[in-house]
Amino acid sequence: MEPEAKSPIFPRTSPAGGKALADVTASTASDVTAVVRRARAAQASWSEIPIEERVKTIAGLKHAILARAEEIATAIHDETGKPDAEALLGEVLASADVVTYWAGLVADELEPFEAEMDGLSYPKKSGWVYREARGVIALVMPWNFPFALPLRTIIPALMAGNAVVFKPSEVTPRTGKLIVSLFDGLVPEGVLGIVQGGGDVGAALIEDEIDSVVFTGSTATGKKVAHACAERLLPCTLELGGKDAAIVLADADLERAANGIVWGAMMNAGQNCGAVERVYVEKSVAAKLTEKIVAATKALRYGEDVGPLTTAAQKAIVVRHVDAAKAAGGEILAGGGDVEGAPLGYQPTVVSIDKDDAELVADETFGPVIPITPVEDGAEALRRANASRYGLTASIWTANIVEAEKLARRLKAGVVTINNHSFTGAIPSVPWGGVGESGWGFTGSPLALDHLTRPRLVIVDRNKAARETWWFPYSPTLKQMALAFATLRGGAKSFGERVSALFALLGLLPKRMGELKSGKPAAP
Repeated sequence: MEPEAKSPIFPRTSPAGGKALADVTASTASDVTAVVRRARAAQASWSEIPIEERVKTIAGLKHAILARAEEIATAIHDETGKPDAEALLGEVLASADVVTYWAGLVADELEPFEAEMDGLSYPKKSGWVYREARGVIALVMPWNFPFALPLRTIIPALMAGNAVVFKPSEVTPRTGKLIVSLFDGLVPEGVLGIVQGGGDVGAALIEDEIDSVVFTGSTATGKKVAHACAERLLPCTLELGGKDAAIVLADADLERAANGIVWGAMMNAGQNCGAVERVYVEKSVAAKLTEKIVAATKALRYGEDVGPLTTAAQKAIVVRHVDAAKAAGGEILAGGGDVEGAPLGYQPTVVSIDKDDAELVADETFGPVIPITPVEDGAEALRRANASRYGLTASIWTANIVEAEKLARRLKAGVVTINNHSFTGAIPSVPWGGVGESGWGFTGSPLALDHLTRPRLVIVDRNKAARETWWFPYSPTLKQMALAFATLRGGAKSFGERVSALFALLGLLPKRMGELKSGKPAAP
């Protein structure tokens, strides 16, 4: 048989200045199978290690991350183009916090607990619920946060006793390799494996002998992942796209709102599923807010505050959305074009537009663009925000916190912030996830453990009787007992009826015990 061909992964130059990057070879189908098999073998012994020891082992990752902070930030910058400050704050320091959080929590959260059972209905029985590792988790990750996003799943997954096979984006394979290198000497070989390549490698991984999938990426790809998992009845967690709305009410602090919206929209050059991608502002303050947003946007420094788009394909989407908005009557208030001398650079852009069916308003842009739409009031803003097929995050900007909380509960979004936006993904103690075409499942908070573990119930029965009350033979006596139980458990119309049912049950029990002893229904 001919050996499978190996090929380098593209791109091989940095989006930030064209620096040559080290070659990375794509994994073949047989490579994927070999990594999964090693993970399967390693997971069996890894899960047998007491959870306290696993946690203590992986807690050492925090020092490794912080000690190599500058190296990690540089690697992220080289592959994505994001500013060093963003890489350090949003990826390096945030990931160290993830280690601290889970190290202090996961053992307690996965402690076995006793199952509640009614002693009368289930005599001499006790049960315990154990939270057990799912096994081998396939982790398929995007390029926009290539360090932080994988680690927020890898850390709790490994602590819980799983093995992980990680496929980083083909755009950021070197950051992926760096992540795995941080675990060298910490965990046994095979517990954390890596495969490299594009969508074909991700598909091969999901089709291999894995037990669960955690995917972050586009909605289109997420639907394919969901379909593949459904075919095999594999559990999966999907964090997909977003078209997040910021609602600005008339009483908002416009200075703070403008600065927060610009940061929420432009951070990572807008390449963030939780970025502000729509602004609905009450008409009475629309002009003032727009003026402040435009000023704050024009003040951004390319290369310092905002980097390039990470890929040419992503830039093409941004250009198409802005050009179509302009053709549909939208007004470009800032930016709207290339950055001179930067092939992947795009100017931070503000567009005034009132067409919810325009691509710039309806579809995920994933770039440094803020569409602004004036509305009559909060009710119109809510209606238009909820009209999106996405539902990841949203924000409300107002001085009236009570009303904002009421509005928040009506927003179709997994995360709603009031007077801020798009920072909670870095907080490990809170859930992050969406609704609609933004996917399902959660990362962050103890809720994430539901996707990384499964419950196992173990029942111990110390009843030595030859038959249980509800076993064969069935009889009119058993039926009358069941009806008495129904009355006692809430079916009684009066207190007297409940008392009568209790006495009836006490009278039926000896008769039923006789039936169970003889193995025959009692005579009528």
